[in-house]
Amino acid sequence: MRSIILDTDIGSDVDDAMALAQIMGSPDLDLLEVHTVYGDTRLRAQLARRYAALAGRDLVVVPGAAETLSGRDVWWAGHEGTLHDDLASETVSAESAPQRLVARLRERPGELDVAAIGPLTNVAEALQLEPEVARWIRHLWVMGGSFGDERSEHNFKSDDIAAQVVLSAGIPTTITGLEITQQVTIEASRLERIRAAGRLGAALGADIEQWWAYWNETWNVPHDPVAVLALSRPELFRFSEVGRVAIAVGGDSAGRSTFTPDPEGTVRIVTGVDAERVAEEITARIVAAYPADHGESDGDGS
Repeated sequence: MRSIILDTDIGSDVDDAMALAQIMGSPDLDLLEVHTVYGDTRLRAQLARRYAALAGRDLVVVPGAAETLSGRDVWWAGHEGTLHDDLASETVSAESAPQRLVARLRERPGELDVAAIGPLTNVAEALQLEPEVARWIRHLWVMGGSFGDERSEHNFKSDDIAAQVVLSAGIPTTITGLEITQQVTIEASRLERIRAAGRLGAALGADIEQWWAYWNETWNVPHDPVAVLALSRPELFRFSEVGRVAIAVGGDSAGRSTFTPDPEGTVRIVTGVDAERVAEEITARIVAAYPADHGESDGDGS
């Protein structure tokens, strides 16, 4: 059992909500709390709380940094939370995620994993508050970057300064980049299995379909669930040796990521994936997030 904090920009790309459900359905992961980042972090936090309630869980969710360290404008799809009624009723923490992260890590140094599947602003701000965070995180699991090509991936590009701060801090880190995540897809047959998983599945299925409609597609790439699964099922992945990751800051190449092997480094990247088995495992864990004995008689998540 690994104890984990999820740091997420849930609400835009549906893959964040999928990753949250996947973690809740993972018997090998103890989800301590969720921190939100990037843009309207209170709305994102309320959405995370709603998903937890649909899975029968009373989860601590902490809004975090709304603005990026880079000053880059926040990308907002416009549909965030629109399929979920009365999100304002969801109670979220009054604390700030960077401060909360420092406090939780100080309580349990070396025991907690962090899965950062949005821009890295919260983690960077926590490091600025307390440099010991770099030693206290057991392992950092990141969805970000694109290695071996010239692309600037969204999370790193959105806050290139935060990415540079975090990935140069000496934290033991595994990064799953676009060249890996884009090998995995969720299509109609798996969507139907997700949709059948009670109220949680119905809500997530609707959000998945909304995301498909946004891009006029009938499938999506589960970037964030793939990155999180590397923690639970490492045998389905291949990994580099440790090294260092450089992040381009500013200009047209902002966020571009380059990996260089170095035995003194602390970062590794995912280099291969069993795509079909990963897609199946993601789907199975999402379905498992809704307890088999969870009643269907009311609509309040109880």
